[in-house]
Amino acid sequence: SPRSRKLAVTAAALVAATALAGCSEEAQRGFLPESAPGATNHTDTIMSLWNNSWIAALAVGVLVWGLLLWCIVAYRRRKGDNELPVQLRYHVPLELMYTFVPIVMVGVLFAYTSRSMGEILDTSAEPDVEIEVVGKRWSWDFNYTSDDVHYSGVQANLTGETGVPETLPTLYLPEGELVEISLRTRDVNHAFWVPGFLMKLDMISGRTNTFQIVPEKTGVYEGKCAELCGEYHASMLFNVEVVTPEEYDQQMAALADQGNTGVRGPEYDPQYFTGNNDGEQHQEGSGN
Repeated sequence: SPRSRKLAVTAAALVAATALAGCSEEAQRGFLPESAPGATNHTDTIMSLWNNSWIAALAVGVLVWGLLLWCIVAYRRRKGDNELPVQLRYHVPLELMYTFVPIVMVGVLFAYTSRSMGEILDTSAEPDVEIEVVGKRWSWDFNYTSDDVHYSGVQANLTGETGVPETLPTLYLPEGELVEISLRTRDVNHAFWVPGFLMKLDMISGRTNTFQIVPEKTGVYEGKCAELCGEYHASMLFNVEVVTPEEYDQQMAALADQGNTGVRGPEYDPQYFTGNNDGEQHQEGSGN
């Protein structure tokens, strides 16, 4: 019938569009950031989990859409049909299927996600370099604890002019070495997010979060705070520059030459809130 042919043409067009999209580089990496593939030792694992989850979701969608279209076509009302189809209150095999199958799917996705997250957040290995990243309103401090030097950032001045990204605080990482990064905040909650690494981890007040990565591709990656932290949240930007181990040592030596020895610890944390007799709270100080 004309309607059946129209449905067939539409389905073929959808299949062709999906196949063409799958040939593009963007689709192959799941439309994730361009710098993601091979940026660290974890990015390929994250991309595989992401893409396979979408493939599973698409397979379920195709099955559901196919069954829906088949029911619409096969059981549509025809001329001369004056009686309702047989009405069934229960269909035990069907009910068992649509209960059991989703449980199995969720269980499989959970198992793969749990395994991948266990690998990504495993900090049992001995790191080559240890760095503490401290979030503050509205910039970043980088304590290179292994080299006993630090960098203290200031709030970005987003003028929109050329060259502003080069003035942002820069976190240096050595290529090919296991880096352990500890995250904490000086004040309110922040989040450390490097889209090119496919990595985002919260910085919760009073808590330290830690992860390990091996940067595997030199270059400059954009970073930002991913937790709404106040008026100038949008200005809380930074760069991550992956350099060779030799260049990394040079950067550490440059910080030492500038007098940035030691680390900026909790003594630089502002004491934001103190209580008074009527139970109110007020800001007592601020910090860089």
